Amino acid sequence: MPEEAEKLEVSVWRGGADGAYETFQVPAYENQTILDVVSWIQQYADPTLTYRFACRVGMCGSCAMMVNGRPRWTCRTHIRTVVQDGAVQVGPLRNLPVIKDLAADMDPFFDKWVAAGGVHSPSATRHDPMEAIDPQETDRAEASAGIECINCSVCYAACDTVAGNPDYLGPAALQRAWTLYNDAKHDDRVNILDAVSGNGGCHNCHSMGSCTVYCPNELDPMSAIAGLKRETTRNFFRKRR
Repeated sequence: MPEEAEKLEVSVWRGGADGAYETFQVPAYENQTILDVVSWIQQYADPTLTYRFACRVGMCGSCAMMVNGRPRWTCRTHIRTVVQDGAVQVGPLRNLPVIKDLAADMDPFFDKWVAAGGVHSPSATRHDPMEAIDPQETDRAEASAGIECINCSVCYAACDTVAGNPDYLGPAALQRAWTLYNDAKHDDRVNILDAVSGNGGCHNCHSMGSCTVYCPNELDPMSAIAGLKRETTRNFFRKRR
């Protein structure tokens, strides 16, 4: 008869904003991820557990949660890297409303993405000849540095400025603004500077760097925000001439 698997003590958030953590005993297996553990609880212990995931291979970012107080992609976070004395805590993303259990409401995150001027305004139509862009050109390199953001909201959950200022646009929205600002095919650069220089804009950033530290795609939102600070300041003095 096979020996019983070693157990993990997994505490997961239950309910809405006024909920609480509930602890489950989960079998421990080799190469087990946080998402594996959450799925086991939903499949074998409590089918009412609510959470969000899709690809399971670190492409979509939808499985992001707080693990021991830190935002992570749960599909790529192995238990062995975070477990402490056989226990781990999993909660919904910080700085976002809780829908239920481990599922956070992403609407405020995407609303800020749009408010920061994150919608592309083309400089040409489909009937115009396609402009060749040198990938080594300085502005294009700046734009390309943030193009792999998949809006998982890990940086937003990690940001202490967002936690203290709900109006702050947040690192993902500001990085998107910087990406478009440096895109030669974007036709509304001045509007971006106006959008990110007001209340809740880039100058609210305290440059603590949690966004860059925790980005699973190894992007650098803090440097993008610094770029916006420079350009909005230059734009301010240009207008005063």
